[in-house]
Amino acid sequence: MAKVIGVAGFKNSGKTTLVEKLVTALTGQGIQVSTVKHAHHSFDIDHEGRDSFRHRRAGATEVAVISRDRWALIHETRGAEPPPLEAILAMMAPCDLIIVEGYKRDSHDKIEVRNLALDHPRLAGDDPSVVAIAATGPVPGAPVPVFDRDDVAALSAFIVRHCGLKAAS
Repeated sequence: MAKVIGVAGFKNSGKTTLVEKLVTALTGQGIQVSTVKHAHHSFDIDHEGRDSFRHRRAGATEVAVISRDRWALIHETRGAEPPPLEAILAMMAPCDLIIVEGYKRDSHDKIEVRNLALDHPRLAGDDPSVVAIAATGPVPGAPVPVFDRDDVAALSAFIVRHCGLKAAS
């Protein structure tokens, strides 16, 4: 079973940029990483005119699109609740680490991302699953370790230690 670490915070805190940098740093150490991204809005990975779009519009619940370079499985909820994070994690292919962006209210361990220029609520201290903070500056009195949001080397090393991963030598 893959280890899971979350990257959570509020809008414009820098979550996606941090996840991108962490994936690059960790895969550069030989760690196989997958990601899950929670979206609060509708999204589409395929577009009108495409065959897969036509299949969905015709009523297909799932459409798989496969090419030599990648494959995707599109599942239409048709108004039903989306699956919980645990169900998504169970469907993912084996890897060393899954980084979950969003899902800030779920119970998996997570790193809180803070842009101190924005007046967002704090997660660390109120949420026991927050194991570290990645912030744009110092966080006096923080209840967990604090890292500079741009110090990807230190954050990657923390994740490797915290999750018990083995980086390639």
